[in-house]
Amino acid sequence: MSNLNAILEPGMLVRHPDQPEWGVGQVQSNAAGRVTVNFRENGKVVIDSAKVVLLPVFDG
Repeated sequence: MSNLNAILEPGMLVRHPDQPEWGVGQVQSNAAGRVTVNFRENGKVVIDSAKVVLLPVFDG
């Protein structure tokens, strides 16, 4: 399976599949397999794309 996080761009909204309590987050950057996301309920988090596939949010 290819890395689905590769399609994420700054400004896109996502959810962490294993941390629903973090709420919706906004992608800040996506480089070298690391996605930085600012979550409403947990602040800024750096995600390792090899370990977690973030879920895009289209309904805000």
